[in-house]
Amino acid sequence: MIISINNLHKKFGSVIAANIDSYVIGHGDMVGLVGNNGAGKTTLFRLILDLLKADEGNVTVSTKDGSLNDADVTSTEEWKRHTGAFIDESFLIDYLTPDEYFAFLGRMFGMKKEAVNERLEHFRPFFNGEILGEKKLIRDYSMGNKQKIGIVSAMLHSPELLILDEPFNFLDPSSQAIIKHLLAAYNRETGATVLISSHNLDHTVEVCPRIALLEHGVILRDIANVDGSAKTELDTYFDAPVQAAEAAETQPEEPEEPEIPDIPDNPENPEKPEKPE
Repeated sequence: MIISINNLHKKFGSVIAANIDSYVIGHGDMVGLVGNNGAGKTTLFRLILDLLKADEGNVTVSTKDGSLNDADVTSTEEWKRHTGAFIDESFLIDYLTPDEYFAFLGRMFGMKKEAVNERLEHFRPFFNGEILGEKKLIRDYSMGNKQKIGIVSAMLHSPELLILDEPFNFLDPSSQAIIKHLLAAYNRETGATVLISSHNLDHTVEVCPRIALLEHGVILRDIANVDGSAKTELDTYFDAPVQAAEAAETQPEEPEEPEIPDIPDNPENPEKPEKPE
């Protein structure tokens, strides 16, 4: 799916959350959004998913099959059947068990029960025996397992566009390694467009061939990441404030200038000024 961002602006009060004149994500691109807290990563995802109303501009999408061509996401619902997303646990129906939830999603996307079960088998190593077949409501799972359920729910119907906000959060190191492999393989094998955000530069650089650096809602840099080449550029950018602070602390203080005593008008009797002649 092609995503075109056009003159997109969003503010919350005086805070600028999105300020993007033009940005295009092509068919099959795998893009990692990085930036500090408040950079606008989640806001951008919510604007793309039509979960927030933009103050100005729009987001348009075009599908591979040609059923949608530069369609504004606010003007049609058709793009949603091509899209999978997980932003946070509010996306989950937490009074269901995971099996019930996956079955519900499968029916919503027109998948047969056998197709759902076959697809879930693909994620069994990721679940690590803790999710499928358990008679436990989603709300009673740990944050890490809720994260797994959310990620798989977004990928269940093999969407043409996959959006994941902070997918590595709450996962143990083994699960992080598995999901990195799954995401890269999914993008490679299906040609899907994949967007992820993360504060973890190492994970993002490892799986995303393209990196968008956001600050204050602006895409400052669009970086081609060849064999992890973006890591150096990103490290330099995020380390700059630290290096500036350290340089300020180590800079020697300038010596104080010595005081120059006042010279009296009448050196012979400093208390009495000279009389004019």
